[in-house]
Amino acid sequence: MAKFKEDSMENKEYMIEVKNLVKSYGDNEVLKDISFHVAQGEVVSIIGPSGSGKSTLLRAINQLETIEGGEVLICGETLHKEGVEISKEDKRKIQLYNGLVFQDFNLFPHMSLKRNITEALIYVLKKDKAEAETIALNLLDKMGLKDRAGSYPSQLSGGQKQRVSIARALALKPRILWFDEPTSALDPELTGEILKVIKDLAKEKMTMVVVTHEMAFARDISDRVIFMDGGLIVEKGTPEEVFGNPQNERTKQFLQRFGQ
Repeated sequence: MAKFKEDSMENKEYMIEVKNLVKSYGDNEVLKDISFHVAQGEVVSIIGPSGSGKSTLLRAINQLETIEGGEVLICGETLHKEGVEISKEDKRKIQLYNGLVFQDFNLFPHMSLKRNITEALIYVLKKDKAEAETIALNLLDKMGLKDRAGSYPSQLSGGQKQRVSIARALALKPRILWFDEPTSALDPELTGEILKVIKDLAKEKMTMVVVTHEMAFARDISDRVIFMDGGLIVEKGTPEEVFGNPQNERTKQFLQRFGQ
């Protein structure tokens, strides 16, 4: 198989463009000149050792961390560009293109599953309560949890909580879903639940970026894989290329630990 080049995707619409992104904490540069693209409908997994910058990259792109340099475009619109002032209103508008699913679910413990979903619909998208509840119930039904709409997060398994958090992200109709270690708190059986949800979303051509430490998960769901180490993108390609025939020695060493 030919080595993947992002140039080969120039005829596709890019949903995410990251150019020369830099992020530091004081003198510690944790993201070093990061550049990559994600095309519409792609599932891209980001893998690498702990401390490699994977989650920081996701958080920086989603404006949960400040960015010191570079450029980020979401759906063709500039979210961050060094030396250019982007208004808060424009940033909020662009951020609605993104749906973020956290590893620890981030559900409101004092709210029912239905209300966990309707809150943003009512207060961010200004939907009326009846419409918001219809959307919430439809999404819970899609996740196999409609009968638990009145339950609270404490009454759910980890896999069920993660499905609710995915439903909540989908409620705002994002163009891109971002997952930050979505299976890290789950046992192998529950990881399978989330794998199925992401596979189903992939069939619907949802654009997704998944930060994960689960190699089999990444290999199974991804159109492309990015391997990071030391704040750098060390290697990227199709799952067959990265897992089956890695070119970089650091990638080979990392994957050997997982029996890849």
